[in-house]
Amino acid sequence: MSAAEPTEAVVPLTRRERQRQATFDEIIEVARRLLRETKSVSLRAVAQEMGMTPPALYRYVDGYDELIVLVAQAIFLDVVDTMRTTVSRYDDSDPGAQLVTATTAFRRWALANPDEFEIIFASQETAGYKEQAAKVGGYEFSSMFSEIFLRVYRHYRFDLSEADALPAELIAGLEQARAEGALPCELPDEPIGLVWVFMRCWARVYGTVTLEVFGHIDQAMIDTGVMFAAMMDDNGRELNLGDDFDRLRALIRTELAAT
Repeated sequence: MSAAEPTEAVVPLTRRERQRQATFDEIIEVARRLLRETKSVSLRAVAQEMGMTPPALYRYVDGYDELIVLVAQAIFLDVVDTMRTTVSRYDDSDPGAQLVTATTAFRRWALANPDEFEIIFASQETAGYKEQAAKVGGYEFSSMFSEIFLRVYRHYRFDLSEADALPAELIAGLEQARAEGALPCELPDEPIGLVWVFMRCWARVYGTVTLEVFGHIDQAMIDTGVMFAAMMDDNGRELNLGDDFDRLRALIRTELAAT
């Protein structure tokens, strides 16, 4: 019997390090609260809320740009945690249910957190920071949906032939964007047609949820989820859910009732 591999000892944080981490976490939480409550944030406002001076805050963040990136990363990771908790009710052998629950959990979070949704998905003011924030939180978000979507494809084997009729320049653009990591999905070794289907399905989800979050459709449609459910039907038909459609539609209704 071979000796056990040595494990690297975890060095506990010092009291000073714990205090610094606690202050750093509080800075991010205060900034998020100010954004929710006032729709704006500044280093001065955060410092004032915490009883600190603005110069003291610079010992923790380099400036406004870094603060917004850190806030966006924290929001992205919260969204992913919310979706993962919901999706964990189903194992990988039921990717249809995983996709339904992930998507409805995203909608539920968005409707409950419209200001934070705007920050990471719709704000022009923070658009310049999204790429940096996406290196952590956004990557987790897109990877989660991509992994589920790939399992759906392998399980249901929906048709990708429509992508064959796409203009060559569009195919080339998609391939280039994939090589540069600029697509909203992580499907590096799969047919480009799968990327195209993913993007269309995501566009429907994002478009519908955005309309709901900002109240750009009738309130009754938002309250009942009828538009969202119709959009999920459209995606379900494209994904060839077939005999599973009725079961997953019922699951959508159940998830919407919990919103």
